[in-house]
Amino acid sequence: MRLPSFRSTLAVFVLMFASTLAYSANLYAQQPSTTPPASTPPASTPSTPSSEPSLPTLPGQTSTTATAEPPKVDPEEEAAYKTFSDTKPEEDDKRIQLGNAFVAKYPNSKYAAAVYSGLTQNEYDKQDVPKLEEDGDKALALSPDDVSVLVLVGWVIPHAYNPDDANAAKRLDKAEAYEKHALALLPNLPKPANLTDEQFATIKAAAESQAHSALGLIYFRRQNLERAVAELKIATTSAKTPDPTDYYVLGVSQKGLKSYADAADSFTKCAAIPGGLQARCKGFADDAKKLATAAPAK
Repeated sequence: MRLPSFRSTLAVFVLMFASTLAYSANLYAQQPSTTPPASTPPASTPSTPSSEPSLPTLPGQTSTTATAEPPKVDPEEEAAYKTFSDTKPEEDDKRIQLGNAFVAKYPNSKYAAAVYSGLTQNEYDKQDVPKLEEDGDKALALSPDDVSVLVLVGWVIPHAYNPDDANAAKRLDKAEAYEKHALALLPNLPKPANLTDEQFATIKAAAESQAHSALGLIYFRRQNLERAVAELKIATTSAKTPDPTDYYVLGVSQKGLKSYADAADSFTKCAAIPGGLQARCKGFADDAKKLATAAPAK
């Protein structure tokens, strides 16, 4: 089954924060930092330099770590990362090849998290769900607050759900945790300097809508229809361009709860959006309207 299209605004969101992550890592390479990232180990613990998180340290966070010398710059590593980052996002095969080569050669690079973050979007474009999830987890191991990866991986898992998978329940749990963490981070997300307030607000709203969309489908997969309806209502109401899949799953959930009039409304909205679900939603809308009419008589 081919995954539905991940909203274009969120694709921009993924690329934007991969770029922000790389920019932060580059600054870290050039000057000492008095506020290390949350993932930095204590000064007493020897380690290789870790990558910067995709999000800057939030106000109120302080550091007790002494100022360290900036890590040495490897010209070959810098050039390899520049080649990866300068490759057009739509050149999926080339970026995947370059990204995999980079992390294989420089596994402890300050750019590793940015590369893994970028690879998740390219692997989504290629519909390579296992590799997307694998690299997404690696990105989050290095940068746990990378909202772009949290939202994307958490959204893909319930869409690629296979009930026969022995790890299906655990993967849904992981997806739920990722989306809830993203929603907790989004209100305090610092605005990148290269975005206007309006652009940033649009991107944040799209991310929030996508996270609620994912949660709705996660709860639907668990047959928790009440929570599925609650999340999908938020997703469809707040989305600038609602996903017909969200309306479809919302309608199925409402029908399962015998809220036939609401189901008819959701299916009708789904049927108004061109795509593969249009004809099915039209038929379901007609059925739900009949059930809504007959329900009072019962």
